[in-house]
Amino acid sequence: MTASILEAGSSTGLPVFADIEAARRRLEGVAHRTPVLTSRFADERTGGQLFFKCENLQRAGAFKFRGAYNAISALPAEARRRGVMAYSSGNHAQAIALASRLLDVAATILMPIDSPAMKMAATRGYGAEVVTYDRYTEDRETLARDLAAERGLTLIPPYDHFGVIAGQGTAAAELIEETGPLDMLLVCLGGGGLLSGCALAATAMSPGCQVIGVEPEAGDDGRQSLAKGEVVTIPVPRSIADGALTTHLGELTFPIVRELASEIVTVSDEALVEAMRFFAERMKMVVEPTGCLAAAAAFSGAVSCEDRRVGVIVSGGNVDLASYARFLAG
Repeated sequence: MTASILEAGSSTGLPVFADIEAARRRLEGVAHRTPVLTSRFADERTGGQLFFKCENLQRAGAFKFRGAYNAISALPAEARRRGVMAYSSGNHAQAIALASRLLDVAATILMPIDSPAMKMAATRGYGAEVVTYDRYTEDRETLARDLAAERGLTLIPPYDHFGVIAGQGTAAAELIEETGPLDMLLVCLGGGGLLSGCALAATAMSPGCQVIGVEPEAGDDGRQSLAKGEVVTIPVPRSIADGALTTHLGELTFPIVRELASEIVTVSDEALVEAMRFFAERMKMVVEPTGCLAAAAAFSGAVSCEDRRVGVIVSGGNVDLASYARFLAG
């Protein structure tokens, strides 16, 4: 089954490693090649050798720019002329808005009314129209589909999209190209776009690498889905990891995660705050709670890094400063 996903190409309806390579060509000179940093403190704490892929330093502040730009740049000219639609709690919103501005495409973004203020302001600042909704009482996918159909826009969802998945996989491809083979790759998990793309890249470039998804404890739909062998839908979770508050994996992401991910683990909000503090104090970086999921798994013992070369995707750094100060003070 793994071979079919890696080699069967578009006949499966799923992206493959060749699509990640194509995305790298589209992103070259546009997306930042973010740094891979190490920390002696982190290595001593975990007993392994950790390599942090710092997507918090990516354009628009998160890995999402990779998938957004790849997806929009691949659209036909007529679709670009009509414009695009997306829904997001923040990072995909900002990424679509920035990518659209760079490609001269109009963007409309559906965002939860309780999105972090800085994420909403940044999305508007990049030139997108923002439409708000209540994430606890309204279904964003239905709202977005209806609005896109009404306006004739191309819908680019935050994770369950061929071009988005391929774009996100370029983060792991760059990491492994720089570090060489890894024993383990830790990746944050919301809807699965980053995890599935990174799993494709890691399986192709570092055979034998164990790919592990990391979710907030309150939102363990991925862990449940992997255990059950089918997509499990949960109520909207409540966690400080606002970028991972999805209720289910996607039709595209789940088959890839099921075949290529070794395991899915969860971490508490307390572990996320501890990881935020580590990044601030030891590595002098601002990382949002969702961006800390992978690192928190290593630090909390949710996975063992002992004597292993471990890639850690630091997925984003977009956090409201007032909330950031409150998290660290707490």
